[in-house]
Amino acid sequence: MTETLLLALLLIPGLVIAIVFHEVAHGWTALVLGDPTAQEQRRLSLNPIRHVDLWGTLLIPGALALAGLPVFGWAKPVPVNMRRLRNPRLGMMAVAAAGPAINFLLAGVGAVLLGLVALWQAPVAEPTLLMAACFTFISLNVFLGMFNLLPIPPFDGSHIVEGLLPDGAARVYARLRPMGLVLVFALLLVIPWLLEVLGLPPLGIVERFVLPLTDWVQGFYMSLAQAIAGG
Repeated sequence: MTETLLLALLLIPGLVIAIVFHEVAHGWTALVLGDPTAQEQRRLSLNPIRHVDLWGTLLIPGALALAGLPVFGWAKPVPVNMRRLRNPRLGMMAVAAAGPAINFLLAGVGAVLLGLVALWQAPVAEPTLLMAACFTFISLNVFLGMFNLLPIPPFDGSHIVEGLLPDGAARVYARLRPMGLVLVFALLLVIPWLLEVLGLPPLGIVERFVLPLTDWVQGFYMSLAQAIAGG
């Protein structure tokens, strides 16, 4: 069994954990704040089958990866009824923020594990497969958290921005939500491709904003892992 296959076997569960906990965090937060819709539809489960979307979780990310394009995807959104929240505006912001927050928490767990593994394997000079898996788990969760904070419908960041806007501006902004997937494909794939064809500077939302922030935040987790490892 090759090292690549071993690493894939370690990373796939990590990806599933990141996605499932992200979605369940939305549902649990909504439940605490007064909306039991996710609970009623049995979406507060850690069973990944309840959250995986054939197109959004598997086919589209796989096709984008094979094409060398920016990879993004989605799980089945946990249902949230804004009108059932005790404070719809603030509640919806909290529900949206819960998904990225749990990914950052999971990245912290990964950093602790990385530090402990490094401490346990201190005599080994080169990074091991398990250390690589921990590092990638951290990177994956930080990236997912940052990516979902983009203020583009239907990402979590759009709900946070909508809650911060004045009522009139929030209503106008909310009209973009039905066109969310079209906006995502246009901003992340179509417009960058057109700019490249025309020889213009790239838009590069992921490259210019998400990845630099991911690297910056990831540095804090690496410092935590290093401190645990005694480095």
